[in-house]
Amino acid sequence: MPGPIPIKDHEKENSLVNKRLLDRALLVIGITCALVGRLYFLQVVQFDYHSTISENNRVHVLPITPTRGLIYDRNGVVLADNRPSYNLTITRERATDLKAELDAIVSLLHLPAEDRAVFDKALKQARHPFVPVTLFYELTEEQIALFAVNEFRLPGVDVEPQFVRHYPLGAHFAHSIGYVGRINEKESKALDSVEYRGTQSIGKTGIERFYESELHGHVGYEEVETNAQGRVLRVLKHTDPIPGKNIVLSLDVHLQEAAEEALGDRRGSVVALDPQTGEVLAMVSKPSFDPNLFVTGISFKEYAALHDSIDRPLFNRVLRGLYAPGSTIKPEVAIAGLDSGVVTPQTRVFDPGYYQLPDFDHKYRNWNHSGDGWVDMDAAIMRSNDTYFYDLAHKLGIDRLHDYLTEFGLGQKVSLDMFEESAGLMPSQAWKRATRRQPWFPGETVILGIGQGYMQVTPLQLAQATALIANKGVWNRPHLVKTINGVPPVDENPMPNVVLKDPRDWEQVNHGMQLVMHDPRGIARAAAQGAQYRIAGKSGTAQVVAIKQGERYNRDKTLERHRDNALFVGFAPAEHPKIVISVMIENGEAGGRVAGPVVRQIMDAWLLDQEGHLKPQYATPSKAPGDPRV
Repeated sequence: MPGPIPIKDHEKENSLVNKRLLDRALLVIGITCALVGRLYFLQVVQFDYHSTISENNRVHVLPITPTRGLIYDRNGVVLADNRPSYNLTITRERATDLKAELDAIVSLLHLPAEDRAVFDKALKQARHPFVPVTLFYELTEEQIALFAVNEFRLPGVDVEPQFVRHYPLGAHFAHSIGYVGRINEKESKALDSVEYRGTQSIGKTGIERFYESELHGHVGYEEVETNAQGRVLRVLKHTDPIPGKNIVLSLDVHLQEAAEEALGDRRGSVVALDPQTGEVLAMVSKPSFDPNLFVTGISFKEYAALHDSIDRPLFNRVLRGLYAPGSTIKPEVAIAGLDSGVVTPQTRVFDPGYYQLPDFDHKYRNWNHSGDGWVDMDAAIMRSNDTYFYDLAHKLGIDRLHDYLTEFGLGQKVSLDMFEESAGLMPSQAWKRATRRQPWFPGETVILGIGQGYMQVTPLQLAQATALIANKGVWNRPHLVKTINGVPPVDENPMPNVVLKDPRDWEQVNHGMQLVMHDPRGIARAAAQGAQYRIAGKSGTAQVVAIKQGERYNRDKTLERHRDNALFVGFAPAEHPKIVISVMIENGEAGGRVAGPVVRQIMDAWLLDQEGHLKPQYATPSKAPGDPRV
């Protein structure tokens, strides 16, 4: 028999239902409060933050690269300009599959595998995902059409007109102007991220690098509104870029061409200065190269051909070439002897064809093995007599010799605006103790007197030292820039002038250098034959490899690249110099015979008119040879 049926407790059930309803209501209220609170936090508390993010997603600031400043020669001939070019760019943020698109570009253009690595490197250095990165320069019309047809497959890839640096005269000014090239990873980290946003290239060498900040200009901006795919809908704000400053160089195209023609196909350098201003009129280093190869990125094969060439076309011989100066420094040694009182113009030394230090058997040979007999200063400079200058260097001693030659800028950087310049070496006792841990020997002083031994100088230093003699000790640091936007450069660290106890010593040495060119026994008289102006010059022949005691130089048995270097320095007109020239010909063998005619040819190009007559501004009464002190 079934038990009794339990009676429902309605009150308890109602209580349970009410409790559950209350719990659910509280949960709903809690969630609602949380949502409202979160909404308040996002909409009110963080309103500025989120509205900025929203605006950034809609509005982007795109850089406008400034136009690089132009470079001219002193007569207004364009040496570096900007050429319009259609280039291929890619914007990372707009690309859907970056790797696939890069592969497609390589395939479409039939590029080698190495270019694919260049693309990756360029994108890696890109600072902003919305800034276009240039992948390929100077597209042809056929290539432009090819990308237009395949545009739908390559989102983010565009063909854009841009300006690319161009050097109209190519190799003629490669070592003075330099060139621009793509910004590398190291440079990217060091550059101003704001000013160089969107800039693809930077000055690498020469004037392009030294005056990079002036030539680059200041970046401009566009605020643009974009859609979800990154396409520009409209321009909200535009700020024009400030173009780079134009630079006028002191170089003269016509003199540069004359210097190159005079030097010919020989390896060497020419530098011509205006001694009164320090302006560089011509600067040649041969062989040279085409700087346009580097502007948009040089291929590995082309770079290897330049870099590995035995003739070193990338090497700037004017600024970086370090050579023994040979006899070209004898005028400066003569100044040291006169100013220190060690010799007078009338002091004579007997030359039997060699020189010997007291109590030493070693013979230091004169180039003229039969000797010149008794020689004074005029004859010593005129004949480039080694014996006289061996003796003078010994009397001066290394300390005085070092100090005087340093005053002339030898063994130190002398230019105002030349990036690659080497300091060279002017040896001293302290230098040898520090570097060789050896004492200085008297024989080392002797050979230093004729520009041999440890001493190393650049052709530019030789030109400046000669300019100081032409300018009677007044320092004007060599510089390439004449004006920047019409304003001349300022030398903020001027060199002290060379002041002599007796200013007539300048005339004495000037006179000796004139005898080199115009006296019947002058060592370089052939180079001055028929000149309509007086030239002051000094030849130099410097050993490349040592010759044993008692042996003579044998041209036929000497490898071409082991032959002596030929050097020559000079200025004209000698009475009021307007041009100073330094010539160095590697393995040219004879300074007076080989380098002297080069100097004469360049001087004629500067001082004579088209009819071959001396220009009126350089014409003055010729001063007959004689003692300048009389």
